[in-house]
Amino acid sequence: MKIKLINPNTTRRMTDVMGACASAIVSPGTLIEAVSPIDGPPSIEGWYDEALALPGLLAEVARGEREGVDAYVIACFGDPGLYAARELARGPVIGIAEAAMHVASVIAPSFAVVTTLARTCGMAWHLAERYGMKRFCRNVRATEVAVLELDQPGSNARRLIIDECRRALDEDGAEAIVLGCAGMVDLCHEIEDTIGAPVVEGVTAAVKWAEALVALRLSTAKRGEYARPLAKKYDGSLAGFSPPG
Repeated sequence: MKIKLINPNTTRRMTDVMGACASAIVSPGTLIEAVSPIDGPPSIEGWYDEALALPGLLAEVARGEREGVDAYVIACFGDPGLYAARELARGPVIGIAEAAMHVASVIAPSFAVVTTLARTCGMAWHLAERYGMKRFCRNVRATEVAVLELDQPGSNARRLIIDECRRALDEDGAEAIVLGCAGMVDLCHEIEDTIGAPVVEGVTAAVKWAEALVALRLSTAKRGEYARPLAKKYDGSLAGFSPPG
């Protein structure tokens, strides 16, 4: 089984950490291919970043289809391009916010999302509503830690995230925490041990979900909304994305 983990930003060091964490939890015989687009934003921290990350993301899905990839994980908490990717892919495509929120709703009656910048909180609430998770989500909390600061030497990101997780438990009454950024992938167990409550991280949750769906021989529906894109010729610099039908 081959699962392609796509970090939609171009910061390769984050992609490598995600790939290592994902590879550590999959079953024997499952291969994780962790990739980043060549072109696009170095981090995704708003709607503009997200929009400009989509061509690189979809190019990676199209490449995976040519190479026989079985499933895909979109490793950004905004789940950018999720539905467009499902149109392209034969196998399952899972977004990490989608996976993390669903997992949290199973193991706890409520959760809070702890994310990076306040400007992304609305995006997280939007996804909670889209996925039917709003009734479980007590709050979306920002640490005001930029994505690219998460793994910087000397950064106080860990302390800020842990402090916000504690506030979510004490002030919001949350019973579990969802980490709202793929760049927090390697912090999950440390935070869980420190705060004494379940902490769900979406990259590994999405990978295991994708692995299970492939094992069940389930693929993406190709009738209706997730049917292949209609054949047409695109213009200008997007000509290479023209759907063959």
